[in-house]
Amino acid sequence: MNQMPPITKNLLIINVLMYLAQLVGERYGVQLDSILGLHFILAEDFHVYQLVTYMFLHGSFMHLFFNMFSLWMFGRIMEQSWSAKRYLIFYFVCGVGAGVMQEIFQFCQYGIEGLAAYDGVNLGTHVIPMSEYLNMWTTIGASGACYGILLAFGMTYPNERIMLLIPPIPLKAKYFVIGYAVIELFSAFWSNGGNVAHFAHLGGMLFGWLLILYWRRNDRPRGGGFTGWENYQPRQSRGSHFEDFRLRVQKWFDRRGKNKNTRGFKDRGADYDYNARRKAHEEHIDRILDKVKRSGYESLTQQEKKDLFDYGNK
Repeated sequence: MNQMPPITKNLLIINVLMYLAQLVGERYGVQLDSILGLHFILAEDFHVYQLVTYMFLHGSFMHLFFNMFSLWMFGRIMEQSWSAKRYLIFYFVCGVGAGVMQEIFQFCQYGIEGLAAYDGVNLGTHVIPMSEYLNMWTTIGASGACYGILLAFGMTYPNERIMLLIPPIPLKAKYFVIGYAVIELFSAFWSNGGNVAHFAHLGGMLFGWLLILYWRRNDRPRGGGFTGWENYQPRQSRGSHFEDFRLRVQKWFDRRGKNKNTRGFKDRGADYDYNARRKAHEEHIDRILDKVKRSGYESLTQQEKKDLFDYGNK
């Protein structure tokens, strides 16, 4: 995984370029936040396309840095574990889902505070019209999509260890993800939140979780039992994801071959047929595994998925 995969690399570049465009726009009086940021659904400046464009804007350099660091750290691994197409779909589903969740939260806030009954809001020094106040409810950032990627990493590689910064101790990915989810949940309900869209973060994780469950269910061949490559856990390292499975299959064939050889030479013709069939099976499995490594598990046909499932469970 030394080379940066294309989707992650392009997402990093686009986010950085958009942040630079924000800085340049501010110097010339153009507020990209107002145009491309996600406004409250009842605000005059709300547009549907903002559910996508808001993901590529950031409020500060540190906001951009931490989101891009998370995307680089976990996104490149998930892109190489999945196919580029599946990874890109997942990223946007999490990002749009985060925006939808933030809209739901803001709508509930709007109703609970009874803002529909007011013509304006007193901000202390002056009163602003309600339409202007609602336009101030703007969300930006790729955090929701990045939280979804973090969840995907934790579900795919739950036992991989992540080194924390504070305190500097290793922690399994599944506990890392659970900890982040608990912190966000607590912050969403029991803190004032400041300018952090906690519900957007939770929405990215929720939609990512639902999409992974959907994929795992549909990746099973008819007859069930196989949950897809993203549910298979490597024993050695992230890079040995498919090699480990290949070794398991190879060991099974080797064991079967040894057992066959201990039966003597009662039927050399039968041994020849068996070895020929075994070699054909090995070549078939190799072709399937090579296809998975090149194009991802979802590129397999239903028959290939079934064959892989049958060989891996004998």
